Amino acid sequence: MSRATLVIAVVIVATTVARAADIPLDQRRSDSDFVSADTRAMQNDDTANPAMLVVLDGETLWNTRAGATNKSCTDCHGDAKKSMKGVAARYPAFAAKLGRPVDLEQEINLSRVTDQKAAALPFESKELLALTAYIARQSRGMPVAVKDDAKAKPFIDAGRVIYERRQGQLDLSCAQCHDDNWGKKLAGNPVPQAMANGYPIYRLEWQEVGSLQRRLRNCMSGMRAEPYDFGAPELVDLEYFLMWRARGLAMESPAVRP
Repeated sequence: MSRATLVIAVVIVATTVARAADIPLDQRRSDSDFVSADTRAMQNDDTANPAMLVVLDGETLWNTRAGATNKSCTDCHGDAKKSMKGVAARYPAFAAKLGRPVDLEQEINLSRVTDQKAAALPFESKELLALTAYIARQSRGMPVAVKDDAKAKPFIDAGRVIYERRQGQLDLSCAQCHDDNWGKKLAGNPVPQAMANGYPIYRLEWQEVGSLQRRLRNCMSGMRAEPYDFGAPELVDLEYFLMWRARGLAMESPAVRP
């Protein structure tokens, strides 16, 4: 199917169905349920998952001293397999010093700047993705458990607004595809629910590991909308809503997707 035909198909699917309610919790499924058996097997086998090479790079960085303090992550946090267990399942999280939530990548950079006195790593850099993937790997199998208390609620709600808002030249919303039409076929492939429990992911289309923010920006570009900048508060709010939406699902980081 050509790209133009695919775009038309998306428009037809998205505009002919009335907005549905949220997917009930007991019907929420990881995107790994919608990929091929071969892709799922690749994800679940550490010897076949290409993202594990990035995880190994992250382990090296975890133990590498950096910055003016000449400290490594290990010096403060010890063995990541113990200290980071469950951490990624709780991000984004509210950062009191900033008065708003940060995602895991931003938390890593806050620690670098504050604790190591080192420069922040650029978004989507090899180093930041590697550290994020290594930390996230320690939560594999644990349920997504972001906080949804009074501090978090306004930001989760703001993320929901972005998720449900029509945008771009195609006048589409995230919800029209992933809430209203999940499981249906588009260009021969099932539409997933867009759960965020596997990031960072190795995407076969990219042939490399990427962040959730990269994927969200891709989707916005696909809707012919202007994507938010990496690190923008709006993207973090959207990440927060997506992780809240995936609450209870098992972490799969680093996942493999088409």
